[in-house]
Amino acid sequence: MSAKWKSMKMRKYIGWFFVLPELIGVSVFYLIPFADVIRRSFMQAAGTGFVGFANYRQILQNQAFLLAAGNTVRFVAVCLPLLLVLSLFIAVILERQLAAKNFFKSAYLVPLAVPAAGVVLLWQLLFDNQGFFNAFLMWLSQIPGVDLLASAFPVLTKDWMNTGSAFGVLVFSYLWKNLGYDVILWTAGLAAISPGLYEAAKLDGAGSLQCFFYITLPNIRPAAFTIAVLSFLNSFKVFREAYLVAGSYPHESIYLLQHVFNNWFQELSVDKMASGSVLLSCVITVFVVLLQKSWDREA
Repeated sequence: MSAKWKSMKMRKYIGWFFVLPELIGVSVFYLIPFADVIRRSFMQAAGTGFVGFANYRQILQNQAFLLAAGNTVRFVAVCLPLLLVLSLFIAVILERQLAAKNFFKSAYLVPLAVPAAGVVLLWQLLFDNQGFFNAFLMWLSQIPGVDLLASAFPVLTKDWMNTGSAFGVLVFSYLWKNLGYDVILWTAGLAAISPGLYEAAKLDGAGSLQCFFYITLPNIRPAAFTIAVLSFLNSFKVFREAYLVAGSYPHESIYLLQHVFNNWFQELSVDKMASGSVLLSCVITVFVVLLQKSWDREA
């Protein structure tokens, strides 16, 4: 009995031996450093004195932080729905076009293989004051009938990355970079749906729209949550393009939270960085938890 009890006890805890190396790595490189960040958010910049919530009040009254937070929220609110809807639409089309599906899957993954520096160079060539896009508009304005429209909207020599249009360029850059990745994830979720469900629905007289709303959407809900979270996290990576194009202080429409943290890092404002990081982590955690709860409630 004693040997059997020991064997059952060992079997109960044996899983921890497999998880332990990963748990140690996550703790050393993520959990413990983040705990120190939380501690520093309540301390002075040098970490010598406790200041309570003074650092949080300071950044919440900082105009640069408020501008960056507003731009980041606006960017996510615009890009996330566009990316999810557009990638799902393309994935559904590709799933029906079985012959060309594999080719287009590979084509949509090409933007992920392009380095960020190459993407930035492309945007500069396209949207600079002397870029290809302005050259195209200049050529277009010479077409009879279009010149009147061009005179009403004199934007033919516009530096797109140094005006309010930079936000639209950044949105386009995010969609172009992440569209293929989401398409692949959607196609994986669509492939898990049994074809027999569609065949049975069509025998009962269901059309394409009915199959989509009553079969496709309910069955891709688990994949939708994962894709939404990954797309949300990837939206923070667009800072690389904005930084390489316009530097630490771009046009105010694309001044994001990562710009603030980068500038605070250069100033060695550890107290601001720590409190801002904790706030951002809390917002991301709350967003993911609320998204998961809404998914579970509707399931």
